[in-house]
Amino acid sequence: MRAVIRRNKQLVCDDIAELKPDQGQVLVRTLACGICGSDLHALHHMEHMIDLTRRAGGMGDGFDPTADTVFGHEFCAEILEHGPGTTGLLKAGTRVVSIPATLTPVGGVEMLGFSNNLPGGFSERMILSEALLLPVPNGLPTDKAALTEPFAVGAHAVAKARLDPNSVALVVGCGPVGLAVIAGLKARGHGPVIAADFSPRRRAAAEMLGADVVIDPAVESPHDRWESFGVPKARAAQNMIRMMGGSFGRPVVFECVGSPGVVQSLIEASPAGSQIVVAGVCMETDRIEPAIAITKEIELTFVFGYTPEEFAATLHDIAEGRIDVSNVVTGTVSLDGVAQAFRDLGDPEAHVKILVQP
Repeated sequence: MRAVIRRNKQLVCDDIAELKPDQGQVLVRTLACGICGSDLHALHHMEHMIDLTRRAGGMGDGFDPTADTVFGHEFCAEILEHGPGTTGLLKAGTRVVSIPATLTPVGGVEMLGFSNNLPGGFSERMILSEALLLPVPNGLPTDKAALTEPFAVGAHAVAKARLDPNSVALVVGCGPVGLAVIAGLKARGHGPVIAADFSPRRRAAAEMLGADVVIDPAVESPHDRWESFGVPKARAAQNMIRMMGGSFGRPVVFECVGSPGVVQSLIEASPAGSQIVVAGVCMETDRIEPAIAITKEIELTFVFGYTPEEFAATLHDIAEGRIDVSNVVTGTVSLDGVAQAFRDLGDPEAHVKILVQP
């Protein structure tokens, strides 16, 4: 079968071995798979990514980042064949999504998209674990179902935020992660939500997903808006309000850029007492000045991925329309077009999300 393989830091279309489901597994046909920002980074910097992940106690030592890898972890697929030991409750032809992990008979886990043994979604077929499958609700289009994984990332970031009913949220960076956070905030009824990005296309997408205020940081600092929503920036002003019996919403800032210097800039600019939820994945060594964060009592919360429950809830939110992903997909490509799609996604004005349709 055909797949797009990362080989020698290039993407090549080639044939790979056919797959056979093992104990508890199912063979599926890939219907659609999103290209993630982590895929773009991994193409050229996989070795560094895996080193950082291992130092964090993540992926096992069995993965060789220099060997052939088939990316793709944001997928919707169709069941083709059940392996031994499966129940078959979801029949062949059922469209499914799954967290991108496949359980093996020996008790291991293959992380799809970052595995030498099993291909991810940039392939015609995949092996999934029956126990992890979620059926796509009737009527939900495949392209929307394939967005479950990236929007679950936003749901997890929101779940980790300590938002009160009057909280004001600022989302810095409106790429795929920032858009997922905005969607997650609005799905849970939070607001107002301020969104900031230099890209006109991304600002338009943020507005589409429900941001209440959209700001171009080249024109105006988003931090100039805190007082207009009743959030004083200085600790002295906050204490005065409290002494007079008043209150204000807790400021929560979502860092969704993942570039060096951004966390420090937010520590300096955010109101005292802010929680900064770091969802952007910076792959470089960064520097902060703790004394400023200490003086302002800034809370840093680092988030990654999602829980199985959040993944399932996100699929339900998309199916029920609480998260409207109607205009998120801005392009589709076949396997032959994946390499060019990676190049196109380097321009934030070109696309929001591209799906691969093997």
